[in-house]
Amino acid sequence: MTALCLPPLSLYVHIPWCVQKCPYCDFNSHAQKSEIPEREYVQHLLTDLQQDLERLKDSVQDRCLHSIFIGGGTPSLFCAESIHQLLQGIEQQIPFSPNIEITLEANPGTAEAERFKGYVKAGVTRISMGIQSFNDEKLQALGRIHNADEAKTAVQFAKESGLKSFNLDLMHGLPNQTLPQALDDLRQAIALNPPHLSWYQLTIEPNTMFAYRPPRLPDDDELWDIFEQGHQLLTEAGYQQYETSAYAKPDFQCQHNLNYWRFGDYLAIGCGAHGKMSFTTGEILRYSKTKHPKGYMRGEYLYEQKNVPEIDRPFEFFMNRFRLLEAVPKREFEQFTGLPQSEVQKQIDFAIKQGYVQETHEHWQITQHGKLFLNELLELFLGDE
Repeated sequence: MTALCLPPLSLYVHIPWCVQKCPYCDFNSHAQKSEIPEREYVQHLLTDLQQDLERLKDSVQDRCLHSIFIGGGTPSLFCAESIHQLLQGIEQQIPFSPNIEITLEANPGTAEAERFKGYVKAGVTRISMGIQSFNDEKLQALGRIHNADEAKTAVQFAKESGLKSFNLDLMHGLPNQTLPQALDDLRQAIALNPPHLSWYQLTIEPNTMFAYRPPRLPDDDELWDIFEQGHQLLTEAGYQQYETSAYAKPDFQCQHNLNYWRFGDYLAIGCGAHGKMSFTTGEILRYSKTKHPKGYMRGEYLYEQKNVPEIDRPFEFFMNRFRLLEAVPKREFEQFTGLPQSEVQKQIDFAIKQGYVQETHEHWQITQHGKLFLNELLELFLGDE
């Protein structure tokens, strides 16, 4: 097995509780039915990490954390003191890089000015807020617990808290949404001047309330008009699209998500969290944690783990890399998969003929045409082909 170069290392932390389950949400989240056991859960997270660092010591040794992302659920249900204990406990076990990015997801309906300042004091550098819409009727249809005014107030809290950056999550293609409504949402978001905007289309996922009772969504032509005109608004406002659904002001890209998409490594702790780790010996390991809080809080952390076989690595690499608009360095394919470029040259040649990809001596670059046919492009790299 060919030796691997180790990519940057991140950590994902999952906090599973939320106020109520949104009808479109397929994340591992559980509606809050009683008081959340914050301190106990933080201790379990730190023990989970300790066990991972021991189990994965051949990969983790001499590495520091490039980024941390605390997702959910609604992590902002946890008080600043709990987040401080968590981050302090993590740093005692694995060193932080000097410019580490630490993101915490927040629901505008749980936002408080002092709480946001407390998160910054605890070490959080970036907050990601699930705004989704500035239309109260749409927010109600999405099951959100905040309204438009509360969303704008939460953004003001973020601006005043001392954060290095913050992100707004915004959806389009909402139930019965018109083009003017979608663009109005976007204009209101741009007016708040966030450094980063995640603007993505609502999709109906299996095992959600929307899957059981599907709402009427805009058709493909309407969705294309929304995307085309929305993309123009964002570009004119100084935002650069760097990923399928992510826009940022210069130098404000989400470093944690970039590491995912560049086929980086990430430890994972918390209910249902998924991790991926590389070893210099050539193995790539994927693993996941127990989903339900009851099992997790009994100390049953690891759910499953498996090695990624070489035949699956091209698909996994390009599935992530082609989400980004940046060119793909060929050397990173070899360094991070352990495979020679010749392993995928036949597929790349076909993709070039189809107009999906362009090639230079050092890079592969997905085209706009390739973006439109991303599924067809990725299928070329499936291991059973």
